Amino acid sequence: EAVTAMKNALDGNGYEGKYIFQTYGTSELGGKLLAEGTNLEADLVTMSTFYLQSAQEQNSMFLPLDFEVNTLTEVPDYTAPITSQEGAIILNTELMASEGLPTPTSLKDLADPIYAGQVSVTDIQSSSTAWLLIQALVDAYGDDGAQAVLSGIYDNCGAHIETSGSGPLKLCRAGEVAIGFGLRHQAVADKAEGLPIDYVDPAEGNFSLTESVAVLDKGDETNPLAMEMAQCIIENAREELLATYPNPLYEGETSDSANKSAYPKTFSEPLTLELFQKHQELSESAKP
Repeated sequence: EAVTAMKNALDGNGYEGKYIFQTYGTSELGGKLLAEGTNLEADLVTMSTFYLQSAQEQNSMFLPLDFEVNTLTEVPDYTAPITSQEGAIILNTELMASEGLPTPTSLKDLADPIYAGQVSVTDIQSSSTAWLLIQALVDAYGDDGAQAVLSGIYDNCGAHIETSGSGPLKLCRAGEVAIGFGLRHQAVADKAEGLPIDYVDPAEGNFSLTESVAVLDKGDETNPLAMEMAQCIIENAREELLATYPNPLYEGETSDSANKSAYPKTFSEPLTLELFQKHQELSESAKP
């Protein structure tokens, strides 16, 4: 959805045919940013904000943006947020009914043995979507409590600990599992299309991750179109992006209340690569 919105903004404002879009998973692109720095082939990147900050600290690889970024909260001068993505529990309503399963109201419920073999989540080793789950558990139950709950969830998942953020939703769609944890906006869209998909905002909270745009500093080799295109995306894609990712990020934005989550929350510590890696270790220790 985000790629489509960005392409629509660029193509509608004179940049059609002037760029190549290349997509990667979070961990893969994060690794490239840290390893390659300004040698990265791309001139413009959109990426989880916490990864951009770590890459900038390590490699000083992004230019300060030369256009107005009127965000609701302060952001580094080389980033402009494009999306805020939230997590939620996803249900296959037909399978829940046929299996006689009670509707979970919290993430802790997903560790209940009643759901054995019917749960799918994402592995934080490969996807930042899983971090939305782990942030919620750590915030509610502390590190040790989170590890205990996560261990029960992993037991219920069996082989269904997925590498892609959309993996659990796809398994729910296919009727292979009754319950998943994934990106809330994707479940909202499926439900609206009439698929047997529903979603639950977990009692522990809907945590979110922002993705931002950043322009590579390649000195004399810097592509002048990159800054223009970054500005074009921020000024022209947000309206379409808000329809899918309803969290307001900029002054003057409002969200569609029908799509608004019940328990939006923010983690108590700043989201950094170091915290992400700490939570990756917590996840590994919870695996069977």
